[in-house]
Amino acid sequence: RCCWLEFSVLLRRETLDVVKSNQQTILLVEDDPSGVAFAREACELCDPPVSLVVVEDSVEALSWLAFNTKSKNPMPSLILLDLKLPKLSGLAALRRLRMDASTWDLPIIVFSEVCEQSDVLLSYQIGANSFVSKPTDVNQFHELLRDLVAYWLHPRQRKLAFAAQ
Repeated sequence: RCCWLEFSVLLRRETLDVVKSNQQTILLVEDDPSGVAFAREACELCDPPVSLVVVEDSVEALSWLAFNTKSKNPMPSLILLDLKLPKLSGLAALRRLRMDASTWDLPIIVFSEVCEQSDVLLSYQIGANSFVSKPTDVNQFHELLRDLVAYWLHPRQRKLAFAAQ
């Protein structure tokens, strides 16, 4: 019970920070501390700025999203979901997100260190918008975020980028 209260307070604080920021928000579901560090650093390099909310597993992600729905707080603009997570797999969380009326239309990008064809196919069948290889350093994470933000969150920039090629 004590842990749930601490978690609940943390979720509220994270949510308030995101609401106040008026920036595009990415929910990162990642249990690897180095991956989280890369993502945080990469978000600082993004232009326009991007807010990052980090949860360590799918159960926390579902709780955070449920809290935002119940509190009528804004939902994230994009979810980056690690495939291999403790407690509840990324695929199980993806299935739940696609079945929930408050999250069924959010862009969800699944990523993994190991990109097995069966995982990729199943991710798309369940409803992933994209499946990408997990970045291994800050530069790769920044490139990934830049591309995802341009593609999923700023379609006008996507049109301009493709027109310039």
